[in-house]
Amino acid sequence: MENLIASIIWRRLDTPGHDACRLTGSASAWQIEGTAVFSHEGVPAKLSYVVMSDLGWRAEQGKVHGWFGGKTVDFLIARNTSGEWTMNGAVVPGLENCMDLDFGFTPATNLLQLRRLALAQGQGLNAPGAWLDASMGTLEFLDQRYERRTETTYWYEAPRFEFAALLEVTPDGFIARYPGLWEAEP
Repeated sequence: MENLIASIIWRRLDTPGHDACRLTGSASAWQIEGTAVFSHEGVPAKLSYVVMSDLGWRAEQGKVHGWFGGKTVDFLIARNTSGEWTMNGAVVPGLENCMDLDFGFTPATNLLQLRRLALAQGQGLNAPGAWLDASMGTLEFLDQRYERRTETTYWYEAPRFEFAALLEVTPDGFIARYPGLWEAEP
């Protein structure tokens, strides 16, 4: 039986858009699911997503279905028992050390990473992720680092994108403010 733990709606800051997401749990797993609608390179985009994790918040599987203008996307991403990540059944090399699945179009997947890390105030850790660029149809290694600054803030770095910012989180662990990209609606 699935129980609703929390839900949120975000407003996109860098382009028109919104994302609605919910976190549910059961006796054996956690799940986030939602839908993001936004403008991408001048065309409307709609992506529905689901990520399932074990009780330790380690991502096990993710699904994304939707479209960018006239282009349909449909991805099934899974981590097999050998620790390899697959996308639509094909093994994606170089992701064996990734415990997290990061969907680049939503702040939702940060919740799973932050809960898995369970950082104490002042503690920081690298958290490499299997990063999905849904518009390009690629799953790639993304070096990331989180450092918990306060009860509700984390310093986040993604060197690949030359991005570093102070993320604010809700008591449930959702990102409340992702500077320049997303902000929770009141």
